[in-house]
Amino acid sequence: MGNGSGIPTPSNSIGRRLAIALGDPAGIGAEVVLKALAHPLPAGLEPVLVGCRRWLESSHAALRQCCEGPLRDPASLEIVDLPLEEPVQPGQSGPAAGAASFAWLEAAVGLVQRGDCRALVTAPIAKASWHAAGHHYPGQTERLAELTGSDGAAMLFTARAPTGSWRLNTMLATTHIPLAAVPGLLNADLLARKLNLLLAFCRRFNPEPHLVVAALNPHAGEAGSLGHEERDWLEGCLEAWRTCHPGVRLDGPRPPDSCWLDAAAAWRGQGQGPDGYLAQYHDQGLIPVKLLAFDAAVNTTLGLPFLRTSPDHGTGFDIAGQGIARPLSMAAAIETAWELG
Repeated sequence: MGNGSGIPTPSNSIGRRLAIALGDPAGIGAEVVLKALAHPLPAGLEPVLVGCRRWLESSHAALRQCCEGPLRDPASLEIVDLPLEEPVQPGQSGPAAGAASFAWLEAAVGLVQRGDCRALVTAPIAKASWHAAGHHYPGQTERLAELTGSDGAAMLFTARAPTGSWRLNTMLATTHIPLAAVPGLLNADLLARKLNLLLAFCRRFNPEPHLVVAALNPHAGEAGSLGHEERDWLEGCLEAWRTCHPGVRLDGPRPPDSCWLDAAAAWRGQGQGPDGYLAQYHDQGLIPVKLLAFDAAVNTTLGLPFLRTSPDHGTGFDIAGQGIARPLSMAAAIETAWELG
């Protein structure tokens, strides 16, 4: 069924649903989605999958032979069918897989932009396969920002603690760039915009959130002896932001090696941790998130006209097709998109 834009639409798009782009067809995207959807879903949630129907059905048949847990039958799902141009084998990604996952993402975005779906969930893609297919983006976040004309898109990882209501929320100031490029991209305006997005997100759960900003350098620069960024502009940036938000508790810049200790205690149920963290670069934020909440964390893109979530893991090429991928992060991504979208 068409809409004049060349992008197929669901046969019944009256309800506001979740669009799920199935990611790299050589990875574990199909597996974790079918496993996640096999369990009870929040009331009213109806997923619309975007991918290749034939590939999804063959993946389901193969997984049934090696997977012990339940799988959702693709025959029971609404699928926007964008066929693969050539066969793709599990664990063997390349240009065909990259072209497919790129097209599936664009079609899923179209569903949300037209109001057919309320939010977007994405399975993992392989950046190298996108590049091999001629799509030179650092990741899905950057392509989503371009598709929606959003200059201020931000990557945040959120996870509900195993007990209680506390959430671990970590935003990244910079995302998929080389470590050597990080200092040159950081500045006061960027951090103020990220803090504003982090504050708005954390206020969904606590009207008076406590935010923490990690320093860039070891020991927060140690008065300039281990790096000058904190002394030259970061401390002043945070003080100016505090002045504009007098009701918000903002700590930092904190030494990165101890920044997330309160979060670790809160994750174990020992007190209430800060509501939000701002990390300066990718691994600084992702190492504590994945150590504490690898199966529970959700990659959430803020600053778009809609909410996008994704599991916090990659394509899993080394285990693709074996039926052993854990679906917990994908299930959390689906539930988070439905809850907050």
